[in-house]
Amino acid sequence: MRWPALLFPMLFGALPGPADAEAVACEQITHDGQPYTICRVDAAQDLRLFLYNEAGEPFGQFGQVDQALNAKGARLAFAMNAGMYHADRAPVGHYVEDGEELRGVIASAGPGNFGLLPNGIFCIGADRADVIETRRYLDAPPECRYATQSGPMLVIDGALHPRFLVDSDSRYVRNGVGTSEDGQQIVFAISETPVTFHEFGRLFRDRLALPQALFLDGNISRLYAPGLNRADFGRPMGPIVGVVVPAAE
Repeated sequence: MRWPALLFPMLFGALPGPADAEAVACEQITHDGQPYTICRVDAAQDLRLFLYNEAGEPFGQFGQVDQALNAKGARLAFAMNAGMYHADRAPVGHYVEDGEELRGVIASAGPGNFGLLPNGIFCIGADRADVIETRRYLDAPPECRYATQSGPMLVIDGALHPRFLVDSDSRYVRNGVGTSEDGQQIVFAISETPVTFHEFGRLFRDRLALPQALFLDGNISRLYAPGLNRADFGRPMGPIVGVVVPAAE
């Protein structure tokens, strides 16, 4: 559910400021006739994952994360749901927050999209961020301040996931993330209409020209982009990824 822009200041407490535009650049684009919203983030920005508040309860909504940051003199400039989760909102796969591993890597195949190997891990390091295929991650574990595992991979070394079908009839609103070869550019994307995996993967491969990309979730996909006057709401989420900036004075 997407709420009218009129409600955003009331729910989040502040209109977007100059820091938002400097930290993240969001825009609406069309690729192969499908509309998407993409948000580009430089690795130098303060990009984090959020799951539990200080009381140990899941944040669940972008507004709850923003309120917690406000109390510390900061706020969200962008956010998106960041991986699949169980009914209690615990992550399905590998999860690291502020250097602490909350769940180990799952390398085996399984049911659903997560188990459609190869899947992957989005790793936010000290000076770069990368989407890494899970087996490679295990072979050479990187230093991740934050990490979230999801699946399937959308793009692997510039090629679409081998099990994507061009004529698939499975369509959902989907969101994902891709990274540049040097780990300095991160692009998040959400479809504005239901798309297939093949269509979504082609966005990252052909339009965004990113060598690695990872599916984060579908159907419950949501975006917080104050620069676009957008804050999506719905049932509570699990992991959330967001860019943090100083609170507006």
